[in-house]
Amino acid sequence: MPTRLLAGLGALLIVALPVLPGVPPFWLTLLTYAGLSAIVVTGLVVLTGVAGITSFGQAMFVGLSAYATALLTTQGGLSPWLSLPVALLLSAGAAWIVGAITLRLSGHYLPLGTIAWNISFFYVLGNTDALGRYDGLTGLPPITILGHPILGGGEALLLTWGFLGVCLWLTHRLLRSRTGRAIRALKGGVVAAESFGVDTARVKIVAFVYAALLAALSGWLYAHIQRAINPTPFGINAGIEYLLMAVIGGAGAIGGGVFGAVLVTVLKDQLQNVLPLVFGAQGNFEAIVFGILLVLMLQRAPDGLWPLIVRRSVAAPPARGPAAQPLASRPAASPGTMLLEAASLRKTFGGLVAVNDIGFTVAAGEVVALIGPNGAGKSTTFNLVTGVARLSAGAVRLAGRDVTGLPARRIARLGCARTFQHVKLVAGMSVIENVALGAHLRGSAGPVRGALGLDAAEEAALFAEADRQLARVGLSACRDLPAGGLALGQQRIVEIARALCLGPQLLLLDEPAAGLRHQEKQALGDLLRRLRQEGLGILLVEHDMDFVMGLADRLVVMNFGAKLCEGAPATVRRDPAVIEAYLGSAA
Repeated sequence: MPTRLLAGLGALLIVALPVLPGVPPFWLTLLTYAGLSAIVVTGLVVLTGVAGITSFGQAMFVGLSAYATALLTTQGGLSPWLSLPVALLLSAGAAWIVGAITLRLSGHYLPLGTIAWNISFFYVLGNTDALGRYDGLTGLPPITILGHPILGGGEALLLTWGFLGVCLWLTHRLLRSRTGRAIRALKGGVVAAESFGVDTARVKIVAFVYAALLAALSGWLYAHIQRAINPTPFGINAGIEYLLMAVIGGAGAIGGGVFGAVLVTVLKDQLQNVLPLVFGAQGNFEAIVFGILLVLMLQRAPDGLWPLIVRRSVAAPPARGPAAQPLASRPAASPGTMLLEAASLRKTFGGLVAVNDIGFTVAAGEVVALIGPNGAGKSTTFNLVTGVARLSAGAVRLAGRDVTGLPARRIARLGCARTFQHVKLVAGMSVIENVALGAHLRGSAGPVRGALGLDAAEEAALFAEADRQLARVGLSACRDLPAGGLALGQQRIVEIARALCLGPQLLLLDEPAAGLRHQEKQALGDLLRRLRQEGLGILLVEHDMDFVMGLADRLVVMNFGAKLCEGAPATVRRDPAVIEAYLGSAA
């Protein structure tokens, strides 16, 4: 059953519930709380499921907004509607500060950091007299619409799910935008994302703040529907429960977040009624059931239940639309213009010298191949040139500009694009979306424009460019397929199309022919010759000597991190030192 049909049926049910005869008020209230949780979990879909940032601290932002609106309305005299933007801004500011500190952590330290923040927040609430300590605050005014107060029941249900619908629409728009693709690119690896211009630190903050804003909206609604608050719903247990909802439903899909929130909310309520009868004692036995369920889910359905229901692994990519305004192109360099100058490059890892005083140049309209046995230091040299690895010594200049020490995203901005020895595509995205990531720097729309759908013209231009580059490399037929489902050779060609989307003057290809069949290698060679004629400078690493000898203008041979020789292919082929390095002295 298509996702849109499921969503439509669910929305129809929610709208119909308040007016259906005989529906107990209890179930209306329960589904209201499920909707409040679903708003928070939708943010977690972006933060955890898409960006890969695990947070146990979302309950803190729910509580921050709830207490802010409580103070503003009960002591500041503001109406609930006027307190909403203040509560959202306060939560966004707090999330920016917390994120700037916490997102520097990696591995298990990051989720532990979010736990620490939430526990600290809980104890601040419980020990502050102005906030009512553990008794909390009461007497909050209800939300009013056209002078009519929303006091609960079906009205609260419709209000909550109406806001949830808006959040789902904004999130859907955000994830399909330029910023959304950058967030999704984090799953493909920070190194790859930085190499085509994504400021990954900023993108992580955007995802963190967006998730906090949705949590804050839920807190504002909770405070004025409940009309009394205390620290208990904002403790670490609630943060864990939100994450449980995301995992069980399916953190990788928006629908999965809503499904998980409803399922866990209803199941928790029913288990609280049934389990004490089974065990003959009172207690939070539902925590045991959820723990077992979580372990089973991680083993049997790590992507959650939602993908099992809708049976879709990749969101439908944008269809080809009408002709778009072409993207501004970078001026082509004149033939012979020096694009890359690498001087005395050196990289050490402790006592190991991986690259030892390597130097070479690449000019516009020239193909230079970096060759050598396995372990010679070729890929490390690539990383030094593109800013992925930091130089121990030496200098790199791009088009006459010193770029030594600049990060990869800054070097990409100067017109240097690359591929990787080990393919780094975002497997859960379509081919066309992966290629469009390469044009990230050629767009300017931010998260607000993306979420509000104000970036249509720019998106059309970005995808038109991606379509053009896919046609250029001969993979238009794979446009809408999941990138992770392609053969390795095709994935390498997709990486080249993504690099070309940057509009580079200098193109660095790390083993582009690996995994390609004979005819595919011929087509790749023809493409690289056309790019050379268009004025691009190309530096490539390759082990296929037949491919290299028929393509490169110059070869730079490396062995044990040092330059063995440099020259035209015919000259290098006859060099005794090269023959010994590749074949051994006995040969």
